[in-house]
This record gives sequence, C-alpha cells and structure tokens, in this order.
Amino acid sequence: MEDVGMPVGDKLILRGLKFHGFHGVKAEERKLGQKFLTDVDAWMDLRPAGKSDCLSDTISYTEIYRIVKEVVEGPPQNLLESVAQLIASTTLTKYPQISAVRVKVGKPHVAVQGPLDYLGVEILRHRSHDAPK
Repeated sequence: MEDVGMPVGDKLILRGLKFHGFHGVKAEERKLGQKFLTDVDAWMDLRPAGKSDCLSDTISYTEIYRIVKEVVEGPPQNLLESVAQLIASTTLTKYPQISAVRVKVGKPHVAVQGPLDYLGVEILRHRSHDAPK
C-alpha cells in the first residue's frame, strides 16, 4: 500500500472524549469495563462554513462525538485497533465531505508495572484508500 502521508488543511478537532466501554481480550475487561480516552481529527474544507457562518456548511462536532460514543459504549471489541477502525470507517462512510480521519484510542487503566498516562493506538485513514466502496 502506498503511503499517502499526513493530510493537510482544515480539520474538525475533538479531544479528550471519555467513555466507559467493555473492550479488551481479558475476561475482567469484558465484565467490569473501563474508561477509554479518544481523540479525533476529521479533515475537510471548512471555508464554506467560515464564509457563511452556517452549521449546514460543516459537520457538527456532536455528530462525530455521537459516532465515538456509540462505538466505545457499543459491542465489545478485543483490540483497540478494532475500536479505532470502527470509529474511522463509520465517520468516513457517514460524512463524504471528510477526506481523512485520525483516531486515537487510549486505556488509562492497564495492568502494567509502572506509572503512565495511558496506552493506546492511533490510526490515520484516508477516504481515497480506506473508505468502504
């Protein structure tokens, strides 16, 4: 697969979204659940909304927030990679004006020896290569 690189230009930014989910491979993760931290960047042309000051010329942050919430609080996945992929693919499928999406999903409470903020994954998906056809 060719490297399409980091997108440039305008983007919607959602940071520090926190939800309780039941993702993970271990039985206790599936039973008790845990907090997940999510960040999303969605690249799209924001010039029309900047000129018109109309919500109809952009995508409401709350729409992307809702996608993240539904995925993280939804059916359990084994891997954070799957959680991130579901968020990215749903976003690209639902909003054709988005050209690329970056999703970061972290677990702040993991069973490792030592202090940390979180462990997680970050994916970058481009409509030109990754959107379902």
